[in-house]
Amino acid sequence: MNTSMIPMYAKQNGPSGPKILCRLTVAVIVAALLLCAGAAAGPTTNITVTKIAADTGDVIAEKTVDYLWMQANLPVQGDGVTHYYHQGPVFSDDKEVAWDRNETTNFKDHGAVMGTDIADLCELVGGAAPGDEIMVKAGDGYHVEFPYENVCTPDPRQGPMVVTWYNGEDAVSGERAGVGYPPEDYYSGMRLIFFADTSTNAEGKHIYGNWDMHETMPGSVQHFFDLMPSNNGYTVKHVDEIRIYEGGFTGETSAPVKSLQAEAGETGAAMPDTTPTPAPLALIAAGFALALVPLRRRL
Repeated sequence: MNTSMIPMYAKQNGPSGPKILCRLTVAVIVAALLLCAGAAAGPTTNITVTKIAADTGDVIAEKTVDYLWMQANLPVQGDGVTHYYHQGPVFSDDKEVAWDRNETTNFKDHGAVMGTDIADLCELVGGAAPGDEIMVKAGDGYHVEFPYENVCTPDPRQGPMVVTWYNGEDAVSGERAGVGYPPEDYYSGMRLIFFADTSTNAEGKHIYGNWDMHETMPGSVQHFFDLMPSNNGYTVKHVDEIRIYEGGFTGETSAPVKSLQAEAGETGAAMPDTTPTPAPLALIAAGFALALVPLRRRL
């Protein structure tokens, strides 16, 4: 090729070196933004407890503590040996089978966890009262709300709602959470786990079953996956806030929690059985590829 033609060829058939570098830089930035937007919050070590007035929405009281302070100053739930479980969906068109009254299958082992009762955390800001709702929120914005009774005077078959900050032994099967304290060792923590008693389980395990949910939770806050009861969706990872809403929570509900509700008959609303997870690499790769499309067309 005649060297005098190179500038014209480059102009007509591809970007110059600086332009290629510019487009590559844009592609990298787009991919990085997708990663930041989709990534879940990491393990938490601090929790902020807030009490919010019903009439004005003003903050009445607020206190932030870390897990070391909770361990030293509040009653500790769990012994680091006993495992606690929630139940996932039991897929069946038969409602009786789906509710699994006898707790027969799909138990989610959350390890031999220890932690602090949310009711005790509420007392740090003056406590809650009947008619209030208590929000449990994760660092990425995912949140769930519970009535006063379920948090402060729970049925033993539900047990206390515990923000767990230590795991003495990992799950025997299923999701691994890590052993020790957050953030390095207990990487699912701090996490919401119900410390159910053994009264409804034939094997003597501490399982909060789906029928337990039916019997202890109002229909409006029961949790479903694909219209199947599944209370494992309550186990919020990476908890960083507890909020007491006097008179109940009336603000905007977050998308992961309630905007995807669907009618599920008399059993309550259907919500996704998910906990926050990092953005999949496939999504990041797709964003990178899309950012490179203009460059590829020019090359």
